[in-house]
Amino acid sequence: MLSKQTITDLPASDIAGKCVLIRVDLNVPLKNGVITDETRIRASIPTLKYLIDNNAKLIIASHLGRPNGEVKPELSLAPVAKSLTKHLGINVLQAPDCIGAEVESMVSNLNNGDALLLENVRFHKEEEENDPGFVKKLANLADMFIFDAFGTAHRQHATTAGISALLPAYAGFLVQKELEFLDHSVNNPKQPFVAIIGGAKVSSKIGVLKHLLEKVDALVIGGAMVFTFLKAKGINIGKSLCEDSKIPEAVQLLERAKALGANIIFPVDQVVTADLGDDTSFAVVDINAIPDNMMGVDIGPKSIKEITESVKGAGTVLWNGPLGIFEIPRFAEGTFAVAKALASSHATTIIGGGDSAAAIAKAGLSDSISHISTGGGASLKFLEGTELPGVAALKDK
Repeated sequence: MLSKQTITDLPASDIAGKCVLIRVDLNVPLKNGVITDETRIRASIPTLKYLIDNNAKLIIASHLGRPNGEVKPELSLAPVAKSLTKHLGINVLQAPDCIGAEVESMVSNLNNGDALLLENVRFHKEEEENDPGFVKKLANLADMFIFDAFGTAHRQHATTAGISALLPAYAGFLVQKELEFLDHSVNNPKQPFVAIIGGAKVSSKIGVLKHLLEKVDALVIGGAMVFTFLKAKGINIGKSLCEDSKIPEAVQLLERAKALGANIIFPVDQVVTADLGDDTSFAVVDINAIPDNMMGVDIGPKSIKEITESVKGAGTVLWNGPLGIFEIPRFAEGTFAVAKALASSHATTIIGGGDSAAAIAKAGLSDSISHISTGGGASLKFLEGTELPGVAALKDK
């Protein structure tokens, strides 16, 4: 796993009785103070439970929302403490802050197997600034650091990268799993390797496309960002979304693909509509026949068939980004058809977080996928070949 030490490299005897600071991603959605989705909490439980079972004195750190360095009661982690108590089967204490004398006193009173949840680290602007003084105060609470918040691994923050410079730092089970799946899929995939990259903007995915181009057997490009490529190829796209400033990069990628003999699969038909109103009619047209007054909003049936056929014969499938406006049921057919194709495939299937993960969950197919990443932004950075600060800072093997 990228030659970084993990929690399993630590003998249990080195954990017992030690104050272990762990950064997890408990950034859950709240409505009127009630957690509406516990997915991220459940993802953190295996590492937390392992540390508790091995008699660590556990200090849990996370952010919630974007308080921008201000104390905002509605973004307190108090509801999360109650959820952790339920999932871990022990009383998880809630600290009033993440640093300070009262927190230090609570840590000093922890017994082996106890757990303390620090308050939202982003209530301090120094967290996102990776402030050395703030880092030191946090590090002074503990004997070692476990990083298990993959969703924040691309951030150079105090609790993602800063603390690792001051404490022995290891990856938790979630980060270990994320990196193993993503690294294996890109660098040692079971062939054929098919990548399906969708979403709205070329600007957020061009790095991923460039990095994958030389690694995949087939690269499917869909979603609204496909129209920038179609326009670059001289195809009329009507009123479809297009990032004109990215056309030169799209041209470069197409030229690179041609030079490599790479297999890029573009949609051959599109669902089009004049606008997104509930009562507006829509139609399926050939990709070369999008009317001037209409926009593409989903892939058509021929495209669905071609993409699902490519998935059937694959050894590894990586998917990041929807293929249409899947939030609108009328324009979700392509995205859900691809989700079903992945779920019924015998390939190793990996979802790169974000909207693709949401689509899989909405379709009720999450249990049929080999791995669903918990970090959309971190996954994208990894897939473009960018070093993740939260991982780079960990102890080397």
